[in-house]
Amino acid sequence: MTMALCEGKGGARVRAERQHRGRAAMLAGKAAEETVERAYRRGGATLRARRWRGESGEIDLVMQGGDGLYFVEVKAAANFERAAASLMPSQMRRIVLAAQEYVGGEPDGALTPMRFDLAMVNGRGEMQVLENAFGEF
Repeated sequence: MTMALCEGKGGARVRAERQHRGRAAMLAGKAAEETVERAYRRGGATLRARRWRGESGEIDLVMQGGDGLYFVEVKAAANFERAAASLMPSQMRRIVLAAQEYVGGEPDGALTPMRFDLAMVNGRGEMQVLENAFGEF
């Protein structure tokens, strides 16, 4: 007997609910990224890349500021504490490695001034940014 036969209508409902939650999370993440991007732009930064993907991983936003590049990881959660807690060391490592790939294409390469920011958006749409939230591993 295959799994599909065992699932019945209940399994299809669970699958549909999971897909709905996944779509909702994706849309919330995209909205949070747009909120963060607008805030950086208001501060004078320009967007270099959105969801830049290298071999090592993805960077939500790459912004250019007056003092260098900002590699921004965006986290949306019910509150800022949950958002901060959701950034794991393994993800930070992947972001740093991806950033190293990105600056490989810059004129100054690894000497390009850069920082790694964590931008958090809570359930009310409020934002907090931790500049230089992480770095070398």
